[in-house]
Amino acid sequence: MKLSSFLSLGLAAFALAAPTPTEEKRGTLAKRAAITETPTTGYATQNGGTTGGKGGTTTTVSSLAQFTAAVSGDTAKVVVLSKSLTNTEGSTAVIVKVGSNKTIVGNDSSVTLTNIGLSIKSVRNVIVRNLAIKKVIASGDNIAVQKATNVWLDHLDLSSDQTHGKDYYDGLLDLTHAADYITISYVKLHDHYKASLIGHSDDNKSEDSGHLRVTYYNCHWLNINSRGPSVRFGTVHLFNNYYDNVADGINVRLGAQALVQNNVWVGGKKPLYAVDNDGYAVASGNDFGDGENTAPTGTLKSVPYTVPTLMAVSAVKAAVVGKAGNTLSF
Repeated sequence: MKLSSFLSLGLAAFALAAPTPTEEKRGTLAKRAAITETPTTGYATQNGGTTGGKGGTTTTVSSLAQFTAAVSGDTAKVVVLSKSLTNTEGSTAVIVKVGSNKTIVGNDSSVTLTNIGLSIKSVRNVIVRNLAIKKVIASGDNIAVQKATNVWLDHLDLSSDQTHGKDYYDGLLDLTHAADYITISYVKLHDHYKASLIGHSDDNKSEDSGHLRVTYYNCHWLNINSRGPSVRFGTVHLFNNYYDNVADGINVRLGAQALVQNNVWVGGKKPLYAVDNDGYAVASGNDFGDGENTAPTGTLKSVPYTVPTLMAVSAVKAAVVGKAGNTLSF
C-alpha cells in the first residue's frame, strides 16, 4: 500500500473514532453550565446578591400544572423544566407567577414556552435561564418584572413575530413599577415590535425614581422595531451587546441615565437617542454603524460592581451571535 493511501485511511479512521461534540440547535457548541450558578456582574450582584434557589431542593417538571406549582411560594427551589409547553387557548396568554428564591432552568436548548409568559412580581431573588419564550399575546409579556428585586435573566430566547400588528403582542421583557437590581445577560430578543421597556408610564416618577437599576450585557437584539430598551427614570448599564436590524435602539427619557459601552449596531438609524432631550447617556467605545448617538451627555460614568474587561467592538459579534439565547447544556 502506498504511504499516502495508508495515511488517508488512518486519518479517516481517526475522524470516525473521535467523539462528536454535542451541537446545540443553532449549530454552535452548547456551553456547559451548572444549575446553581449565580451572576458575577451587573446590578443583580448588588443589594445582597442574587442566588435564586441555590441551597434549596431541585425538582424536575414536565407539565404546565407541575411547573406552575413548583415555581410558586417563597421556599428556595431549583426548578428544571424538562420539556416544551404550549398554551393552546390561542386568544389568551397563560401567565405563570414566579415566587421568591427560585431558579428556573430549561433542561436543554430545546425547551420552549409558547404563549406562556412569566410574571416576576413583588418578589425577590429570582434566576431564569436557558428557556425560549415565544408568541405571548398582548394580555401578557414574555417576561414581566414588577416591584421585584434581585433578578438574573440569562441565556434566554425571547421572540414573537412581525406578521401581526404591533399591538398583537406586548413586551418581550418589561421591567416596571420600581423593579430593581436586575442583570440581563446573553439574552436574544428578536422578531418583535416593542422589545424591552424600563418604566411603564410618564406619570410613575414617584414610584420609579431611585429604582430600575438594570444591566444588559452580551445580548443579541435582532429584527426589533423599538425599545432596545426604552428607559424612563431608570439607571441602565449596557455593554458588549450586538444590535442587528433594530430601528429604534436605546431610548433614554424622563431623567433616565445610561452608561453605554462597546456595543455594536448593524442597520438602524437611531442607535442611542433621547425623547425630548430629557434622558441622558455616557457613551464610549461603541460602533453605531449607520446611525449616531444623539442623547445628551449624562452623569453615569461608573457602576458599583465589578465589570469584566470590555470586549473590543470587533470581537462582539463573534462573542454574542450564536451564544446568546437558550444555548446552555447542564
